[in-house]
Amino acid sequence: MQKSQLYEQEEARIESILAKLAEYYPRAKTSLVFSNPYQLFVATVLSAQTTDEQVNKITSTLFKAVPSFADMSRMEPAELERYIQSCGLYRQKSKSLVVSSRIIIEKYGGDIPSDFTQLVKLPGVGRKTANIILGSVFGKPAIAVDTHVFRVSRRLGLADGGNVEQVEEQLKNIIPVSEWINSHHRLIAHGRRVCHARKPDCENCFLNQLCLYVLKRGDTK
Repeated sequence: MQKSQLYEQEEARIESILAKLAEYYPRAKTSLVFSNPYQLFVATVLSAQTTDEQVNKITSTLFKAVPSFADMSRMEPAELERYIQSCGLYRQKSKSLVVSSRIIIEKYGGDIPSDFTQLVKLPGVGRKTANIILGSVFGKPAIAVDTHVFRVSRRLGLADGGNVEQVEEQLKNIIPVSEWINSHHRLIAHGRRVCHARKPDCENCFLNQLCLYVLKRGDTK
């Protein structure tokens, strides 16, 4: 088979995967509960190595006691710790959130910066958090690669990068810009519901006929 034919087949496979994800998860969105940019920022920082469910339990109390960047900027990390101590890495996150709040107040007038480079300079903000904020707060095209997106996209054969940044760039190259945010949420939904880390439910997966992970095993039930 010629290279052009192989390319066309692969392109068609990817398009089919994206179409099916859109069909099965048409309203996929973050499960973090928030009502403003401040709350999304805090919840996303807290979500590292912690489930969204646990973060929502923490923030339901935290946001009542500490409702803004201004309030958080006046705290010491030890004060914040008592609100988030059921969260993984809570001491480190307390320091990051307090310092980031102070920077946002002092340098940006209380508004989260809308530039990726500026965002990742804030303590506690990595590529994933920055991309989530760009997409959810500012509506800018972005793909945030968390553990679910990394795992599912590699299994499906949408990407083969060895790290988060490589996978992010590969996904950007094959997914239409207008679908970056939606595809991010759909891949997460699929990772949580079907393509589990330890035991993916390949037999009942609607993508098993298109998935390289399944095809390489020779099991496409």
